[in-house]
Amino acid sequence: MPPTRTTGGQPPQPPRSPAPAARRSGRRGPRRYTRRDVAVLGVLLGVPILLDVFVIWGPTLASVVLSFTSWDGIGDTTWVGTENYENLFTNYPVFWPAVRHNLLWLAFLGLVATPFGLLLAVLIDRGVRFSRFYQSTFYLPVVLSLAVVGFIAQLVLSRDQGALNAIVGNEQNPTDWLGDPDLNLWMVLLAAAWRHTGYVMILYLAGLKAVDPTLKEAAAIDGAGEAQTFFRVVLPTLRPVNVLVAVITVIEALRAFDVVYAVNKGRNGLELLSVLVTDNIVGEASRIGFGSAIAVVLLLFSLGFVVTFLGREIRGEKNR
Repeated sequence: MPPTRTTGGQPPQPPRSPAPAARRSGRRGPRRYTRRDVAVLGVLLGVPILLDVFVIWGPTLASVVLSFTSWDGIGDTTWVGTENYENLFTNYPVFWPAVRHNLLWLAFLGLVATPFGLLLAVLIDRGVRFSRFYQSTFYLPVVLSLAVVGFIAQLVLSRDQGALNAIVGNEQNPTDWLGDPDLNLWMVLLAAAWRHTGYVMILYLAGLKAVDPTLKEAAAIDGAGEAQTFFRVVLPTLRPVNVLVAVITVIEALRAFDVVYAVNKGRNGLELLSVLVTDNIVGEASRIGFGSAIAVVLLLFSLGFVVTFLGREIRGEKNR
């Protein structure tokens, strides 16, 4: 090694290593995607986007346009402006009962089925005996479609051969649970809530499993009871689950169709907006423009509830 020179009494300096320069020269620039990468990304992103556009947004925009026309699906399309909406609000007697039934459906699922599902989740999370059995039993209806739930409701609530009349001893003077317009909606709501409760229970149970146990321990040290700990510590941490459950509840309530159509095709006290859409678009009359107007009203109802709720949640999150 050659001697290191000294200047002005300074200690000798070791020779500079060329490693930094080598590292600088070895830096990689931005990655360049090959044609194969672009093709893969195009397929993975493009196919779902195209399906979403053609299956969801395309028919949605088509329904909005068709709601201002008169069309039977075969002949020419005639532009009628807001005539379909005027007839819907003033000259269609089953429209307002259907709106009332949908709102009642939403209130029942939101105020009865959802809190009951939360209660079941809390009880199972506390580790009661046979919790696995209860969890599987209450979740079982979720794997069934609402059409199957409707058929089960017919077997249980039928007037002549239903199990409920046989259990309560009304065989001599049976109650028409599904034929009486004052009763059938409540019976169908119970059947729909039976399925919705299990779904809500699983969502809240997953959220409760993710709650940090130290939060509960800290609340207990501060002297909080079980109820105070739940409502002031645990429930606020379940805010994302609450948002998800609220959105699902609104969607389930406003798109309800299968169970009432399986019972009596959505008539005689079971009218819903989704049933009116089906009756007008694929029914004998085939009034596609009029049915599209009902579908747009249903869409606005759904968006109104969901956007309002999510807006309040977002503003509340920002204010924290």
